[in-house]
Amino acid sequence: MGVPITFLDKYNPDQFEILGLANSARYIGDYPCYTVIDGKKIYNRILIRRRRKNHENNAK
Repeated sequence: MGVPITFLDKYNPDQFEILGLANSARYIGDYPCYTVIDGKKIYNRILIRRRRKNHENNAK
């Protein structure tokens, strides 16, 4: 999932894993590279994934 950089204020490493940064480049060669949603340019996003709960630890 892509989230705004302000996510870092609320980041819980037990709950989410940071995978990387989406759209870190503004140009690829001579071509502009932007993230666009509904025709609007958006800021870079942090890619995260929810961590799965370890069911073995919860059962004890």
